[in-house]
Amino acid sequence: MNWIAARIKWIMLVSGVLTCTMFYAAIAPEAAVLSMFGAGIEGTVAELIARNWGVLIGLVGVMLIYGAYHPPSRPLALTVAAASKLCFAGLVLSHGQQFLGQQAGISIAVDLVMAVTFMAYLAGGARRSGAHT
Repeated sequence: MNWIAARIKWIMLVSGVLTCTMFYAAIAPEAAVLSMFGAGIEGTVAELIARNWGVLIGLVGVMLIYGAYHPPSRPLALTVAAASKLCFAGLVLSHGQQFLGQQAGISIAVDLVMAVTFMAYLAGGARRSGAHT
């Protein structure tokens, strides 16, 4: 636990930069969805939703980067990021192994490591008594 707390700034920075890579879906939604899930998107609405998905995930990355430099915002940024990553993993896994052979499988593994790390940091918050690194 102390290891995470001592390195939370760098953990948040690396996690934030990795999460920001999903802005790519806002720029090239077809390519991003094909890379992530191995399937294309069809129609204007699907493209619009994929772009919005990329922006929202990218903004979570921006929150993590901001929280790395602004300790009072860390609990909110880490909570939102962990919830987002757990929801994504749960939604993909709810379809069985269909997408696990694609980039989504790697993303789920990385997202779950991040979410568990964030939750461990948050769970130790009461013991840190407000100490921010």
